[in-house]
Amino acid sequence: MKRAVSAVALTLALSFAIPSTAAAQTPPPAPTPPPAPTPTPTPAPAPAAGTLTSAAQDVLAGARPTALTGRTFTVRVVLRPFVAGEQATVRVYRGHRKLQVRALALQPVAGNSAGVAVVKVKSGRPGTLAIKVSHRATPALATVVAKTLRVAVLRPQAGPGARGTLVRLLQARLAGLHYAVPRSGVYDAGTANAVMAWRKLTGMARTNVASEQVFAGLLRGRGAFKVRHPGDGHHIEARLDRQVLALIDRGKVVRIYHMSSGKASTPTVRGRFHVYMKSPGTNAKGMFDSNYFIGGYAIHGYPDVPPFNASHGCLRVPNMNAPAIYDWVRIGDVVWVE
Repeated sequence: MKRAVSAVALTLALSFAIPSTAAAQTPPPAPTPPPAPTPTPTPAPAPAAGTLTSAAQDVLAGARPTALTGRTFTVRVVLRPFVAGEQATVRVYRGHRKLQVRALALQPVAGNSAGVAVVKVKSGRPGTLAIKVSHRATPALATVVAKTLRVAVLRPQAGPGARGTLVRLLQARLAGLHYAVPRSGVYDAGTANAVMAWRKLTGMARTNVASEQVFAGLLRGRGAFKVRHPGDGHHIEARLDRQVLALIDRGKVVRIYHMSSGKASTPTVRGRFHVYMKSPGTNAKGMFDSNYFIGGYAIHGYPDVPPFNASHGCLRVPNMNAPAIYDWVRIGDVVWVE
């Protein structure tokens, strides 16, 4: 009986010993590796710094750009460096009132690193316009603001005694059409005479005030003297209907003058003549620096030259213009009176 119990005990012992041996031979699980570190992202490049400028074009030059009422002018915007797709915003103010806002796409300039855009601005009524230009920051270009551009807006009207930018514009336009006019920036007697001549040639009221209509006409190029006798070379043409006189050389206008011809009771003779005598200085009749072209008829200076025909038959010009005419005219020159 004891042997049987021992055999059973041995069998049981062996049955428990075999699994234990197998378990002891299985390797333990490998440890879990730590997570890989997250790479540090590369920082985005900082936006580039830029410069922004603005300038007014189609305006009058001076201490401050000046525009005329009722007209438009151009604002040119330059942004450096040029970056494709960037924009600039233009805001126009009169006082605290915002008049205009425009977003402008910038275009590259050949051979330059700048972007350029232009915008038209209406001048409106007299006053001062403040033009502010800016670029809002983008990933490629930082915020940049231009210096405020200020444009004075003036009503185009001037008369004797005026001075400044408008008068210089007036004188420049008259000189460009060959009127005898000073370039002093002062609305003096010479400027008044030139305005009178321009008004007469264009058929306007015969005054010496440069109104808005005068400026508008000058800016459009009105008031040119049309030469009728280019084949007569170095000569003079007088228009009795317009009461103006012009010096002509080989078909080109040299200078145009305010003039007064013979009144109805003593009319100026019409036709083609030649200068046959020159008399410097002032004679007994008050004729100054005279150029005689037939009989007692002459082109000469005189203290009184009204805007209508009032002489005794001669072609009167202002005394201030007589010396220049006298020096230009030569014996034998043709004089056309028409």
